[in-house]
Amino acid sequence: MVYLKKSETAVVVLHEIYGINQHIINICLDLSKEQVDVFAPNMLQSETMFNYDQENLAYDNFFNYVGFDRAFNQINTLLFNLRKRYNRIFVVGFSVGATIAWLCSKEQNLCNAVIGFYGSRIRDYLEVNPSCPVLLFFPTQEVSFNVSNLVGLINTKDMVFAKQLNGQHGFANPSSPNYNKQSSYQAYQDMILFMNRQGGQA
Repeated sequence: MVYLKKSETAVVVLHEIYGINQHIINICLDLSKEQVDVFAPNMLQSETMFNYDQENLAYDNFFNYVGFDRAFNQINTLLFNLRKRYNRIFVVGFSVGATIAWLCSKEQNLCNAVIGFYGSRIRDYLEVNPSCPVLLFFPTQEVSFNVSNLVGLINTKDMVFAKQLNGQHGFANPSSPNYNKQSSYQAYQDMILFMNRQGGQA
């Protein structure tokens, strides 16, 4: 999925385990209003899109047939190709997409900044030291780990700013049962401000 505005700035949006659903489409449309070119690659390698009540099926599909290594290599190649055409590249990821964005941040000169929403698996990749500015949004609660401890660890890294917003995993997604309107709005505003500070305006 691509939205072009003849910009010198590209934003790559990385989806959750569910694929390119209405939430991702809406994010892309919103970002395109900022007069940037937006790319939303399909990391599932098929046209399959999962509903939210198919969480277990979507989870199994991603981790059994895609995985972080394969997805990272796909996005790494995309960023390399986009770098030939754009002055600025930002990567915005949600959930597993945020973890992949985090992995991309370690690559030299591939992207200008990374923004991640509730990338819970980032905790498995704490060895990553970003080579570009990174903004991470985490919820106040996660089922499987202590969010505050993770945020504290991440914030010790150079060029990384991690913050917690009220809610649970999925707080920025209007279709999620964990949607938090206030936290979603705040995160979006913070993201746009962060991008502009990194020279994101076309």
